Amino acid sequence: MGFISPEGDGRDMQGNLPPEAQEKIEQLQGLQETAQEVAVQKQQAETNLEEAESALDELDNIDEETTMYRNVGELFVETDYDTAEDDLEEKVDSLEIRLETLEKQEERVQEQFEELQDELEEMLGGAGGGMGGGPAGPGGPGAGGA
Repeated sequence: MGFISPEGDGRDMQGNLPPEAQEKIEQLQGLQETAQEVAVQKQQAETNLEEAESALDELDNIDEETTMYRNVGELFVETDYDTAEDDLEEKVDSLEIRLETLEKQEERVQEQFEELQDELEEMLGGAGGGMGGGPAGPGGPGAGGA
């Protein structure tokens, strides 16, 4: 019952924190959401990259004279070997760049999270050791504990 405010209105412990600390907690929560969104996008990019690389590898096993089709919306359109190869190579290059960008974004979010967490702990006199780790939660990246 130690987390109920004296007014008895059911506010949790955050309701008793200084406004600056509440703001930092909200920023941390926002960074957690961003980290989760980036992780999902990164996973999708990795999957798409693996599929494109696999298709490019399979192209090596196909005779260049074989009639091929590529998916365009709901349709399959005839294409030639060179065009298919160029399209896949371009897709792989694009996905590698996307993945690199997402990894950098992931690192930036992690750094921002850790800086904010340190600021909050300092603001609360080092009492913020139980913040729960990095943006991925307890045991996730940045989980240092105190």
